[in-house]
Amino acid sequence: MSQRDKTRSTVEHMKAEETRRTQPPAPVDRRRRKALRTREALARAAMELVLEEGLDSVTVEAVAERADVTRRTFSRYFAGKEEAALDFARADTERINAALRARPAHEPPLPAYRAAVADWLADPAYAWQDTPGYAGIFALVDSEPTMFAAFERVRVAAQAESVRILAERLGVDPGRDPRPAAVVGAAAGVLLAALRLWIRGGHEAGEDLPALVDRVYATLVTEAGRTPATPQHRTESDTP
Repeated sequence: MSQRDKTRSTVEHMKAEETRRTQPPAPVDRRRRKALRTREALARAAMELVLEEGLDSVTVEAVAERADVTRRTFSRYFAGKEEAALDFARADTERINAALRARPAHEPPLPAYRAAVADWLADPAYAWQDTPGYAGIFALVDSEPTMFAAFERVRVAAQAESVRILAERLGVDPGRDPRPAAVVGAAAGVLLAALRLWIRGGHEAGEDLPALVDRVYATLVTEAGRTPATPQHRTESDTP
């Protein structure tokens, strides 16, 4: 199969999966449904064009045209083509936080976050491994500065919300108690590490993403349980 055929197949598959995965989970009013459809169309158009033509060749006007809306309409939803192409990542972080909020109150913070990620990965409607376009788009985060900046905005907002959720669960002030931020920093970092490993070769080798995430989380637990070496402090006699 030629590269052009591979790209076309990826885009067609992505269209079907994006339509299925972005359906609203609960009834919404007509205006809200229309807004969701417009946002989905713009995000899908941005992803398709970036995969087909490359990030530098894509303009906001081209994205709007493919989605059959005006340039002005595009600006009501997204600040740029990068934000539109990464909208699936924003939606997935919101799903993880919704799952975290719904976890049983008795669960400790780290297991609760890990379970929320597992809940997200277990839903076939949002499976990255079944949507090749997501790997292609996410790979650009590490190679394109503007994509990295767009993703950082998503990441920072998502982790701030995760910290608020865990602080509420613990009944603490996240500005004084380090646990919510520490857990989110570690757990979200593990998830990103697993996603990057998968994108850099795991998905092409057919590696199961949920299993890879489990493996990387297990590494965190193992390393965190190691007894740290006693730090060696210098004394005045050690000074040359």
